[in-house]
Amino acid sequence: MEDSLYIVMPAYNEEANIEAVVKEWHEVVAKIGPDSRLVVVNDGSKDNTYNKLLELNKQYPQLVPVTKENSGHGATLLFAYNYAVEHNADYIFQTDSDGQTLPSEFWPFWEDRKLYDAIIGHRNHRKDGFSRVFVTKVLKLVIKLTFGVSVTDANTPFRLMPRKTLEKYLPKIPKDFNLSNVMLSVLLVKNKDNVKFVPITFRPRQGGKNSINMKRIFGIGVQAVKDFRQLRKTI
Repeated sequence: MEDSLYIVMPAYNEEANIEAVVKEWHEVVAKIGPDSRLVVVNDGSKDNTYNKLLELNKQYPQLVPVTKENSGHGATLLFAYNYAVEHNADYIFQTDSDGQTLPSEFWPFWEDRKLYDAIIGHRNHRKDGFSRVFVTKVLKLVIKLTFGVSVTDANTPFRLMPRKTLEKYLPKIPKDFNLSNVMLSVLLVKNKDNVKFVPITFRPRQGGKNSINMKRIFGIGVQAVKDFRQLRKTI
């Protein structure tokens, strides 16, 4: 019996990108098999993202549009991961809906899926601006100081995991935690799971406007340090 794959991605005000992104990633699930799905979770977008997803669903049968109230990227990721687990996906792959990642780079991950507890992309030559690169470097330092582990790229939106990995770690992450991918990475590395980091291409945003600015990044960072200190006691 073939393995099923759920590709999950959050979407917030991605009207400009969503059609191209769905087209590219739907080809992946269609190639893997009829039980695989592309689950796009609309995080309370203020634009036409969800209506476009409903229209696209007529053309792409393995697309699953889901909508919910706005709760932020991290909480939406947790919602999407839990959706895939509850629907018994054998493997879950997460990426974002802004077109920065390449579906062509997914296939080496899939080929190695049975060898690792998680395969995570490493944004080796990212093209989304100096401020984002700086934030990633600071985050790596904060993780090292707080949890005592070195994580190659903790927040990459390009990761493949078997359902059992998410079943093991999702309960350890608070429901509305903003940096859920970061905590998944920390838990995997700290518990010495078999994780592989693979260099990936990371393009500039392909359209639309980035909803995260430096002021919000700073606020998220301050809150993250507080949350990390609290979570350190429980993991």
